Amino acid sequence: MISYNPKEWFKFIFTFHRADTLRELFPLIIAVGVYTGVVEYILFNILAITESSILTKITYIHTTIGFLFSLLLAFRINSAYDRWWEGRKLWGALTNNSRNLAIKLKHLTDDKDDIAFFNFSIPFYARVLKHHLRDHYHPEQQEYVNINPNKHVPNQVASAIIERVYSLNKKGKINPEQLLTINEEITSFTDICGACERIKKTPIPFSYSVFIKKFIFTYIMTLPFAWVFELSYYA
Repeated sequence: MISYNPKEWFKFIFTFHRADTLRELFPLIIAVGVYTGVVEYILFNILAITESSILTKITYIHTTIGFLFSLLLAFRINSAYDRWWEGRKLWGALTNNSRNLAIKLKHLTDDKDDIAFFNFSIPFYARVLKHHLRDHYHPEQQEYVNINPNKHVPNQVASAIIERVYSLNKKGKINPEQLLTINEEITSFTDICGACERIKKTPIPFSYSVFIKKFIFTYIMTLPFAWVFELSYYA
């Protein structure tokens, strides 16, 4: 998540967060500008359309289409925000559950090897989950968890944690009631991972995505016809 100061108005207005966005859009902007010029030239110089033509009324149609377009974009923005907020809540839950698990385990064992294992593996789960959701895994130098990058890495870490907890239970360091509580915390890790995977692998419905792309294309391609009669070449 990007940290920023919401009071820095001018920085947000005149700064592009990703320069490659402008580079990708610039050729399209130029192409649309050329297309608009060609439309204006054909309408006024070849077809000799006058201001009394019915085509000059197309502006009213585009005003209505623009309103519908704004509703579609509002739905898309709301959907994107809902996905972002759900992801933020899940990551916050992972942080809280990790802290709760660490606090509980801290007072259940005084073995240095066990403490070192949990000190590494609990925050390690959050790191591997981040890489897992981004479809890449960066191997780390560690000796507590054997990782196979070709398999589900977060599950391997969770499995190693629960294996160590069960080992402590067999040694009598954790009683059944404590084991039940700790098991719920570790299970929540997998639940959070599954919820994050659901957000990642469930895009905007295909039919809606295709429709809005076609709608945007049609809107942009017909927009010059609505404005050339008002702005001429300045459209």
